[in-house]
Amino acid sequence: MQKAVRCSLIALSIITASLTLSGCGVLKLPDVYKIDIQQGNIINQEMVDQLKPGMTKRQVRFVMGNPIIQDTFQPERWDYYYEMNKADGTQTKERMTVHFDRNEEMTHFTGDFVPSGAKTQTAQ
Repeated sequence: MQKAVRCSLIALSIITASLTLSGCGVLKLPDVYKIDIQQGNIINQEMVDQLKPGMTKRQVRFVMGNPIIQDTFQPERWDYYYEMNKADGTQTKERMTVHFDRNEEMTHFTGDFVPSGAKTQTAQ
C-alpha cells in the first residue's frame, strides 16, 4: 500500500513540476510591454536626393551621418544600415552603400534607395 502511495506521489510531483515549468507556454498570460527597437542610421529619401557624384567624404557625412561600417580594407566604401523592429512583430530593413574614388569623392551609391530624378526618368 505504501508503495502505491509513494508511486502516486512521485507521479503527481512530476506532473506538477512539468506543468509549472511549461506553464508560460501552456497558459496564455497577458503580454509583456514591448518597445520598438531601432538600430543603425535613419535613411530617408530627402537624404538620398541630396547625394551627388563628386561630393567629398565630409559632405556625404554631413548629409548621411557617420556610416555604420567603415571597412579598413575598403576605405572607398561606406555602409549605412537601418533596422526597425516594431512591438507588433513587423520589421523594416534598409541598406545603402556609398562608394568613393581614390580622391575621396563620391562616385555612386547602391542599395534600397534611388534618387527621385531616377524614379521619374524610368516612369516615362
